[in-house]
Amino acid sequence: MLRLILMRHAKSDWNHPHLGDHDRPLNTRGLASAKALGNWLRTKGYRPDQILSSSSERTGQTVLGLAVPDETPITFTRALYLAEPETMLDVLRTATGHCVLMLGHNAGIAEMAEQIVEAPPQHDRFADFPTGATLVVDFDAEGWKAIGWHQGQPIDFVIPRELV
Repeated sequence: MLRLILMRHAKSDWNHPHLGDHDRPLNTRGLASAKALGNWLRTKGYRPDQILSSSSERTGQTVLGLAVPDETPITFTRALYLAEPETMLDVLRTATGHCVLMLGHNAGIAEMAEQIVEAPPQHDRFADFPTGATLVVDFDAEGWKAIGWHQGQPIDFVIPRELV
């Protein structure tokens, strides 16, 4: 069995007009949300053994806020920055962990979430996948290369407002 934790970055700070989109940091609420999401993951026993993340500042700060163990391998890649679902799936297929946390951006991450599950979880915010939204999906597969659309079983879904 494989597990994917699909997470949109936490709330970003728009008060830096001189920064490009890739360099935009989290705001205060986003920093608190990232910490809360990390606590939620640990409480639920969702422990990633690999992280694949967009290379943006806000996804990097989200990863840092999760406070995953230091030995967890993290790959920051430009390929996941504002990526389309097909690109995200291609990156996921390179994963080597059994429980992979993937961090990205809307609109691609919302589309990825919708397409990767067999049926969506019963949550009124799943379709718009707000900042910090986190979907946990299990796959009955031997490796990530075998993963395709509409194969995942949703296990859990949360948004930061439910945690802070």
